[in-house]
Amino acid sequence: MKKNQRSAGPPQASSAPSGGSALHEVKSVGASERSAGPPQASSAPSGGSALHEVKSVGAILLGCIADDFTGATDLANNLVRAGMRVVQAIGVPAQALGTEVDAVVVALKSRTLPKEEAIAQALDALRWLQAQGAQQIYFKYCSTFDSTAQGNIGPVGEALMDALATDFTIATPAFPDNQRTVFKGYLFVGDVLLNQSGMQNHPLTPMTDANLVRVLQAQCSRQVGLIDYKVVAQGEAAIRTRIAQLRAQGVGLAIVDAISNDDLLRLGPALKGMPLVTGGSGVAIGLPANFGIAPSETASALPAATGLQAVLSGSCSLATNRQVLAFIQAGRPALGIDALQIAAGIDVATQALAWAEPLLSQGPVLIYSTADSSAVKAVQGQLGVAEAGAILERTLAAIARGLVTLGVRQLVVAGGETSGACVQALNIMQMKIGPQIDPGVPWCHAQTNAAPGAGLHLALKSGNFGADDFFSKAFTGLV
Repeated sequence: MKKNQRSAGPPQASSAPSGGSALHEVKSVGASERSAGPPQASSAPSGGSALHEVKSVGAILLGCIADDFTGATDLANNLVRAGMRVVQAIGVPAQALGTEVDAVVVALKSRTLPKEEAIAQALDALRWLQAQGAQQIYFKYCSTFDSTAQGNIGPVGEALMDALATDFTIATPAFPDNQRTVFKGYLFVGDVLLNQSGMQNHPLTPMTDANLVRVLQAQCSRQVGLIDYKVVAQGEAAIRTRIAQLRAQGVGLAIVDAISNDDLLRLGPALKGMPLVTGGSGVAIGLPANFGIAPSETASALPAATGLQAVLSGSCSLATNRQVLAFIQAGRPALGIDALQIAAGIDVATQALAWAEPLLSQGPVLIYSTADSSAVKAVQGQLGVAEAGAILERTLAAIARGLVTLGVRQLVVAGGETSGACVQALNIMQMKIGPQIDPGVPWCHAQTNAAPGAGLHLALKSGNFGADDFFSKAFTGLV
């Protein structure tokens, strides 16, 4: 999901009424007993953090760091589908896990932070994951490679390489299930190049170049190379040979071509033992087998769903605009909220909750700030980019809290920044990852004091993911 791709108002007319975690030093029980111990941690303390020693139930296999919340669930979803038991942590946990899992995904909100802050957060996450015994580290970013010439993909990746004392890693955002493919180093979204996909208009990370070698090189001090499709097609041995050649040439990071899941499955074995892997979520499908794990339905099991249903949408991506329109055209109740009204002092959150309360018993309702790009720019022109996004995030977060108070226990949230704000407002620290709704979007379950007892089912959807009928069909697959 893309920050500030939300706006002041609805994209189309409708019949609807208008209107950080504390950081700790942790130690893992049994981490040293694994055949392959975790990569060495940096000895630098977390800047200004209080240090405490806690112990973990057991060591984890794969430790993941994601640069936004929906991207974290996207990655966790692919790991679960490949058989891993996965927990997603919201920020760097304050203590070790109380349950045994195969992988932990630490969800950060670092994609568009200043690079120094993004690096600091990633290194904090790394230290925690290492202390849990993680055998391999995975830095996950968006499948559209959201970044600028200043970062944050390159700077964070290199900082992790330094901390892990490794001289080489790979990078590929390929996710063929969601039509993200890499060919000769160029990123395609469906049938078009990245810079022709709409991403060139992103308000914070406009992607004007589809050549990932060039894009990443601008962000890195190390040399960036390419492992092209011809090598990938030959499988593990050829990929390992190419990696050795690149390392001998002084290359530190390599973009990897992948145009199908078969390519990612061929890549996976070649990454076994690599201290750091970077990519979108697609790479994940080939990693669990390296740890002897096979797909299993039990990995995605969640508690039974209860309670009322609602959707909150803050993304203004093309896909989410279509999803909002489809929900409205299906005759379902939908309410658009307006940043200018919020800025004028109107209590939009209270109004939205009053609108939703009598409707919730009849099925899912939608509250959205989703709008097209021209509407987004118009509001940003009046309020400023940061303020327009911030006031909508705060309002949607307050609405999320209010909906749960009204009895909503099945909540879909569209947009990475919106998801982050809502999850934090609901005081959610960890989520168990469940079954997939659409590629990249699973149902999750969380225990939180905002929803005492049975807890809360959540689906955090990246703005660009999901079929047009996502907001309606999401609830039909939850039992």
